[in-house]
Amino acid sequence: MDQLTEILKNPLTQGLLLGLLIAAFLWKSGFTARRNITRELKRVEGEMKNLQGHLNTQLKINASGNEALQSDLDALRKQNEMLRINNSALQQKPGRAEQKLLQTYEIAIRAMREQAPGFAPAWEKALRQGEAELDAADSGLKRLVRRVIPGLGNSTPAATALTVTEDSVENS
Repeated sequence: MDQLTEILKNPLTQGLLLGLLIAAFLWKSGFTARRNITRELKRVEGEMKNLQGHLNTQLKINASGNEALQSDLDALRKQNEMLRINNSALQQKPGRAEQKLLQTYEIAIRAMREQAPGFAPAWEKALRQGEAELDAADSGLKRLVRRVIPGLGNSTPAATALTVTEDSVENS
């Protein structure tokens, strides 16, 4: 034992033991840090995989939603184009102006049948009265009646016919 105490008292041995002790603490702390870093790396990689899975799911949902919106938008564009074409075709449909003129003539002829004397001035007056009546019928309840039942809204009231008859007699 003497020899061991003598070796331990040697400053070189003491420095070597102190250095080994410090090296052991450093190795232990390095080992612990490396183990903690490895655990943290595995946790972060797991979180990253989880987040990538969520991101992929979200992107798929957004892509399917965008595709659905795009298909709806395309369908609405096609429908809008078809409605625009139908609207322009209906606006250019022949016969609307002719129908209105025919209805005006029909009203004027009915009024003229009641008041035959002095045909020309009475015809002009009846024609103007028919046009005024159709213009008035283009708004309000008469318009609705004319749209539902086209022949019903064209009759001339008796009071209007009497006024035309009295005026035509005075003019002739």
